[in-house]
Parts: sequence; structure tokens; C-alpha cells
Amino acid sequence: MNDSIHTFDGISEFVTTVRTGSFTAAGEHLSLTGSAVGKSVTRLEKRLQTKLLHRTTRRLTLTPEGQRYFEGWVSLLDGIQGLEDDMTSGTGRISGRLHIHLPAAFGRRHVMPLLMALTREHPALDLSVHFTERRVNLIEEGIDLAVRIGTLADDAELVARPLGYQRLVICASPDYIAKHGKPASADELNKHDCLVGSRHNQPSTWLLKGTAGTTRTQPVRVRHEFSDGDALLAATLAGAGLAQLPTWLVHEHLASGALIPILEDYTGAEMPIQVIWPRTRYVKAGQRTVIDALTREAEQTRSIYRV
Repeated sequence: MNDSIHTFDGISEFVTTVRTGSFTAAGEHLSLTGSAVGKSVTRLEKRLQTKLLHRTTRRLTLTPEGQRYFEGWVSLLDGIQGLEDDMTSGTGRISGRLHIHLPAAFGRRHVMPLLMALTREHPALDLSVHFTERRVNLIEEGIDLAVRIGTLADDAELVARPLGYQRLVICASPDYIAKHGKPASADELNKHDCLVGSRHNQPSTWLLKGTAGTTRTQPVRVRHEFSDGDALLAATLAGAGLAQLPTWLVHEHLASGALIPILEDYTGAEMPIQVIWPRTRYVKAGQRTVIDALTREAEQTRSIYRV
């Protein structure tokens, strides 16, 4: 029997394990048990006579040989996917599953409606959407595209398309101000209860824009920390402290008086919003459809990216 028929044995299990980080997670993705995935990868290593993964009780890590093997198969799989997309692109039919990562509050409010509209327009388009503020490795985790807020590090493996900016404002509820007063200067932020997003063991600072248009960071005293923008907004409305929040999240509450702007002389610092995707030879038709739709929406005069 020709051994070439076994060329693909274990490849899906191996690539999915690397992308998800564990045999168990790969099994959930492939509708297999974690044990079955592990055994399949072990058989692949035996066939190749090469160790691909270091296994410990806590984590899996690629060997140098495993890293080359993984990158090679990802490139091949991208080519296969691109070939299939080329075959279907002429039909105008968008199909397949897209893996998308979005910032939680922004994604739920401003990207999900667009995605749902696209799935109605393209019934064969399936989505796997994750809401997280965590900076994930798109290539290793098999993510087709992500929306990121903030400055991106230079990465030759990624393509980024700017969508716009989010403008930041410091605010608090009337109840908090009645009890604690307003800070008279930026330095007094160290004397107030400040609410922040997840810091990941980093010092907490806010971006402040000065009169000359320059932006600087200002340390703040953290009272509460939240991993979700909607939770941060809810705590601010409840009078738990001061928060620096994007205008797309709070403009209605500022207009109604439920939140009061603080230190307005420093308001206006901006953070870029971008859609990013892995740099590959082929871009899936579904990827291209979502990217183009996000870009069109961002270019609208009344776009949320311009609030």
C-alpha cells in the first residue's frame, strides 16, 4: 500500500492542538476526546520519527522541528483554502467558517450588528466569534481576523487596515462627585477612586491630551479593575469612581447627565481602531467580505469611529 495515502493522518489534530494550546481544546474543536487527539499526534511523531511537541503536566510547547512542521502545514492549508475560495469566488457565494476576535464591549455594540447583517446576506457564511481584550497570536490560534483598539506592535506576519479612532473622556456619576468632589488637576487622580480595565500586571495610566495637542500618560490610583467595558461603565454609573472611557460607550450618558465629564482640559486623547488579519498569499472570500464591510462602515460620515 502506498504510504502517501497516510500523508494527512494526524495533521488536523496536530495543527489544531498547536492553535488551541492543548489536546483537550483541540478535541473540543474537532469533536474528539483529548485522549484521541493526543494519540493521533503521537502516531504522527512516530511516523515522522521526530518529536513535535514537548509535553508537561501544565503545557505543550513546540520543538524546533515541530515549529517548522507547523508553519509548513499552515502555509499549505492556507493555499488549499485559497484554492477553494478561488473556485467559489466566481459564483458570488460566500461560504465557510470565519474565526473572529473582537474587543468585548465594542465588538458586541458595533461589530456584531454588521456581522449578523452579513450572515443574513450570505447564508452559507458561518462565524466563530470570541470577545476578549487579550492580545492573541492570530496565526498560532487560527484566527482569520480581529479588531484591535490601541497601538499595534510591528509584525510582518499581520496586515492592518485602520478603521478610525476612539476618543477618551474622564467621567464620573453625579453621586460620586457629590460625595468626593472633582479632581482639580491631573495629579489629584492619585487621590481618587479610579476604575480601570484589566492591566495584566502593568502599571495603570490614563492617556491625557494637553493644550498643545500632545498626549501623555498619567498614573492613577486604582480602586476597581474590570476586564469588560460594559462592566466598567456600569460601575461608573453606580458611583464607584472615576473612569476614562471611550465616547462611543458613554456619549448617551454624558448627554443625559448620568455621567459628568472630569478634567475636560485633558479630554481628547485618541486610540486607533484597526482590523487585522494574517498575512497570507490568499485571503478568504469571507474575510475579504467582513474587512470591506467594516471599512465601508468606518468611512460613513456618522460612523461610530468618528464620534
